[in-house]
Amino acid sequence: MRGTAWVSDYPLFTAFWNVITAALKRKPTLRKERHSFLNYLLFGLQRNFRVTTQEHTLRDRNTTNPKHQIIKGIAYEQKNGILTDQWLELLDELNIGAFTVNLQRSITSMNYAAQALMGLDENEVEGKDCREIFTGVPCLVDCLLRENSGCQTDEPDVEIKDENDRKHILTRLATPIYDPNQNVAGCLTLLQDHSPIVDLIDKIHYEERSNKSILDNLDVGMFTVDRGGHITFFNNEAERISGYSRRELLGKHFTEIFEEDAMQDSYQLKESIDNGSTRSSHHGKITTKDGETIPVRANYMALKNKKNTIVGGLTTFHDLTLIHQLKQAISGRYTFHDMVGKDPTMQQIFEKVSVIAETDATVIIEGATGTGKDLLAKIIHSTSKRVGKPFVKVNCAALPDNLLESEMFGYVKGAFTGADRDKPGRFSEADGGSIFLDEIGDLPLSLQAKLLRVLEDKEFYPLGSRRIKKVDIRIITATNRGLESLVEKKLFREDLYYRLNVFKIELPALKDRRIDLPILIRHILRRLCTASDNRPARISEEAMELLLKFHYPGNVRELENILEHALIICRDDVIRPKHFPDYMQHLDAPSEPETLSSPITGGETDNAEKQHILKVLRQNNWQRSKTAQVLEMDRTTLWRKMKRHGINR
Repeated sequence: MRGTAWVSDYPLFTAFWNVITAALKRKPTLRKERHSFLNYLLFGLQRNFRVTTQEHTLRDRNTTNPKHQIIKGIAYEQKNGILTDQWLELLDELNIGAFTVNLQRSITSMNYAAQALMGLDENEVEGKDCREIFTGVPCLVDCLLRENSGCQTDEPDVEIKDENDRKHILTRLATPIYDPNQNVAGCLTLLQDHSPIVDLIDKIHYEERSNKSILDNLDVGMFTVDRGGHITFFNNEAERISGYSRRELLGKHFTEIFEEDAMQDSYQLKESIDNGSTRSSHHGKITTKDGETIPVRANYMALKNKKNTIVGGLTTFHDLTLIHQLKQAISGRYTFHDMVGKDPTMQQIFEKVSVIAETDATVIIEGATGTGKDLLAKIIHSTSKRVGKPFVKVNCAALPDNLLESEMFGYVKGAFTGADRDKPGRFSEADGGSIFLDEIGDLPLSLQAKLLRVLEDKEFYPLGSRRIKKVDIRIITATNRGLESLVEKKLFREDLYYRLNVFKIELPALKDRRIDLPILIRHILRRLCTASDNRPARISEEAMELLLKFHYPGNVRELENILEHALIICRDDVIRPKHFPDYMQHLDAPSEPETLSSPITGGETDNAEKQHILKVLRQNNWQRSKTAQVLEMDRTTLWRKMKRHGINR
């Protein structure tokens, strides 16, 4: 009956097998490459080499003693004449040098690999004492045969030179060969030329070191992960940005440094690995070892092996901290607390406010509706030494005349019908802080005299009281009507006007500061998105063009309303013209109406504007306030145009 037997059933193989496994067991600190080679050798023999036998007697199913199997195997080999040659040929196939000796130390066989390695021919050495042939090479056989110990031995790797004077590193292993009676009959010595393996490993190590050196010298952070997202490589720049050393992160999940909620990094990298795709220029954040959040721009891609199988992912990232700092620095030049503007007029206003905020000087803020008078008043208070004290606002146009006095100055119990208790007024509430009188031009003349006394003496009588109330307040006023013209029309007390007009600030209309529109739009959008807890929205080119060309009769307040309307209507992250109010969508051409405040081009038109301004100035006796009213522009705009056209009285 024909059968198939593993080579481990043969005694010569057993000797071969024993010498390798013994070396592995005795040398736990064996060099990595040598240990790997030996394991590979065992695996290859087990998996790939079989011999065909005529009888199925090599494996006695009723015999469990491995020695009996070995004895039967030896007997079978001797009977069929396949003792040594077949095994030496097998070792030739593995490029392993081997020779055998008998008890007299005479060489009985030597395979081609050993002959090539030693530079000897088998005919030259057969029958000779192995100690004569291998002069200069420590012979392991002597110990085995002399002591007849039956133990496998191995020595450290040694170097030899062949006939061409080439250097070889040999791994040498020896083991006894037993006869059927389990007596030592000879010895098998293996000679493995380790030089090609060492050269290959050195080459791999060199290439690996070279690649790592290149990656470590890149000015971009880089790390690789396996399919599970665990970090397998972390370069020097990644260490610098994150503050972690590669030893701390190798084997850990990459989300330990990337913030998942910042830009859903885990999804980006996971999708790249799952789909084999590349994702570029995604903005995210890294949490450093110190807990600091670093803005980064990251790229993701899948890593594939030679078989085009995805084995992991690669992430590169740039530190955007400096870019963000530069942006903030640039933005800071055009930002004054919650107000933004790079228009020269706004820059001058910011400088003035920085100076007057440190004083208690009374301030008048003039400007059209929606230009930000309320906001500027709050900024003046919040940047003054009175910050932390009350800031009280009174809208003089919103209260009826018969209630305005009691609201502003308060009253005592019994002052009028229904006054069943004392009530402090707004001035009392603002004691120690600032009071903001909005629409001061609508204050009745009867109250203007009382306000004048507060300005002069810092005291007043509450309604129905004979006791003076002293207050320490700063007065800030605002109006969308020119107080000078109201004084001329006897609608505002001249003495009060001059008491209030210590420092005047004129806020320009939005149509006169178009250079500020882009940064205003970004600033307002960012504030609205933050307040509503929405993702930052982008504006399409068409929508931005429409916003830049619209004339904004309601000034900044109208711009805020338009953007808030768009954010409510918009269901994605991009604002388009369709998201704006109807009155903007129905414009035939989103262009600014033709007004004298619009930019003028062309010599004839420029001269016509100059002549028109001169005419109106003469009609109003060169009074700029009246002239600006007639021309429907701010005094600042009029002054700028007069300067541009060289108009002097």
